[in-house]
Order: sequence, then C-alpha cells, then structure tokens
Amino acid sequence: MNDCIFCKIIDGTIPSIKVYEDEHVYAFMDITPLAKGHTLLIPKQHVKDLFDMPSELAGHLYSVAPSIANAIKTAFNPKGLNTLNNNGAAAYQSVFHYHLHFIPRYEEDGLTLVWEPIKPEMAEVQQAATAIADALNA
Repeated sequence: MNDCIFCKIIDGTIPSIKVYEDEHVYAFMDITPLAKGHTLLIPKQHVKDLFDMPSELAGHLYSVAPSIANAIKTAFNPKGLNTLNNNGAAAYQSVFHYHLHFIPRYEEDGLTLVWEPIKPEMAEVQQAATAIADALNA
C-alpha cells in the first residue's frame, strides 16, 4: 500500500530500528515507546487487521511472538509484558496495518490499562458463547 507507514518501513522508504526479520514478518522498535524495549511485530504482507489476516500468516506471526517476548525479557528484565493489538478504529487502531505491540512492564512504570467490566447474567455469557461457537462452525 502506497500510503501505509508500515509498508514504507518494510520497503525501506521510512527508516526503522530492526530487531528481527524473516520472509513473512518484521519486528522493530516503536519510535513512540510506552516503555524501554517497546517493540512492534508486523506482517510484511499488508493486512489491515486481525480480521483480515490469513490464518497461515497469523500462525507464523504468533509463532515468532514468544521469541520476541523472550528476547525483551532477556535484554531488559521487565517484571511483566503486555502484548496488545487493536483492531478497528473503535478499538483505537491508528495504523491500519496489523501490528502487535510488546510493551515491557516495570515496577511503578506509570502505565495503566483501565476498563470497567460489564456485569452480564450467566445466561447472557452462555448466549455469547453459543453465538461465537455457531459462527466458528458455520
């Protein structure tokens, strides 16, 4: 895609600080990091989001993810690690090329992930599970 910042990173039009690359995926440092070691993992193929990603590409990307996470753990010894992916504008996706954030977490780093859970009845939870299972089996 001509106007995709991540496609431009992959083709070298925009510079990046690479940490990993193979035939299908590319990992690089986030230039607006939330913490030391914040890394992004993207497919080289332009895929808008997880909804559009072919399963074989997702399988490869997620097979690389533990190696990236463990490299961050070895390099920086964080106390934890968030992996984060946003799909669609309503989920705060801002770059419409799939990307998985690896955000190392440190004691008192000031980062918060705050949400207010809904409180459904168990019947509603069961209905949701049935709808998802039905969609998977369709």
